[in-house]
Amino acid sequence: MNYSIVMFPSKPFQDTANGYRRRYDAHYANIPPHITLKERFSIAEEERSKIIKALRTIGQTHKPIAIDVYKVDTFYPQSTTIYYKIKENDRLLALYEALHRDPFPRKRAHPVFVPHITIAQGLPQSEHADIVGQLKMIDVSHQETIDRFQLLKQLDNGSWAVYETFLLEGD
Repeated sequence: MNYSIVMFPSKPFQDTANGYRRRYDAHYANIPPHITLKERFSIAEEERSKIIKALRTIGQTHKPIAIDVYKVDTFYPQSTTIYYKIKENDRLLALYEALHRDPFPRKRAHPVFVPHITIAQGLPQSEHADIVGQLKMIDVSHQETIDRFQLLKQLDNGSWAVYETFLLEGD
């Protein structure tokens, strides 16, 4: 089974991101706007309880995380993904790092963690340049505190569903 670990921003901010995703993100219907903490990974059914136990422990030892979305950026030339960039912070990085140690698979999809919420992806290069130019002119300023993270399970149709939610309850 394929799983992923994410944080969802507030519903109002998801609505803002979805305003762009409807037009520019082919994965719009598969998953709401989110911050990916751990890319897709596979585990056997018998390992799932060990992973869930570790996620509960992580939730109990990490505090809620304040995020500051401050601009639109792109991963170009590596990809034509356009995203809301989130200022790096110690709590978010600590949670990310905790999810890349045992008992979790350690493989990282990217060498550097860039906290973000995708608003466009899979665009042709010519369309990407036009859209990113327009979106970078938008004044982006959004702050909120997220007090939970989710273990997602990939369904047979390619979409993702919340398998379990874990509160960030650390002192």
